[in-house]
Amino acid sequence: MFEWMASPEAWVALSTLIALEIVLGIDNIIFISILVGRLPESQRQKARQIGLGLAMVTRLALLFSLTWVMGLVEPLFTVLGEAISGRDIILIVGGLFLLAKSTHEIHASLEVEEHSEGGSAKAASYTAILLQIAALDVVFSLDSVITAVGLVDHLMVMVIAIVVSVGVMLFSAKAIGNFVDANPTIKILALAFLLMIGLTLMAEGFDVHVPKGYIYFAMAFSFAVELLNIRMRNKRASAALHLQKKIKDG
Repeated sequence: MFEWMASPEAWVALSTLIALEIVLGIDNIIFISILVGRLPESQRQKARQIGLGLAMVTRLALLFSLTWVMGLVEPLFTVLGEAISGRDIILIVGGLFLLAKSTHEIHASLEVEEHSEGGSAKAASYTAILLQIAALDVVFSLDSVITAVGLVDHLMVMVIAIVVSVGVMLFSAKAIGNFVDANPTIKILALAFLLMIGLTLMAEGFDVHVPKGYIYFAMAFSFAVELLNIRMRNKRASAALHLQKKIKDG
């Protein structure tokens, strides 16, 4: 089981796979951060931990069911000359769900309404949030496991990569969630990213392969530009406060 530890190639593969799993987990952690943002502050951290724990359990379960996972790529039926497999169905349904959820969240974020202290009518329940996280974990985990299987041959390497990547996500989840909640424009940008991921999943379901690197680069560039905008707005606000104080003191 541990023979791979003597192989330098296996360690290189492990490092590469951990990096890929973290990158592939970005969409998952953003989705979880946005969903738990609808919960009361006291429940958010626990929901993040449970959501990412479910993601790890799902990935490991799929990993130890490799025969079943590989069987998902076998065609089940044909639609307009296009062979549809179990994996395609999961990706299409998951993409549709992600599109619908992201659109709903964008609409809810743009609405201007008064929220009472006890919460709003649109606040989702704790159980509903966890069910949505669990449903999308299956889709994101399927992509992650198939990537792992295609990259390395040792099962233990895949297991270690998944556990380490989820650990990194657990460590950064709260900071990412708080940052997204504190910056509405970043939240809209994150939701736009999830919309593109949903479209990509649907395209993959119809065997139209869109390199995710393009999406990640576009979003990273947009994120960098928005960080500059936030910094500029903060400087202007600070300058305005300083001017008001100076006028008041003078």
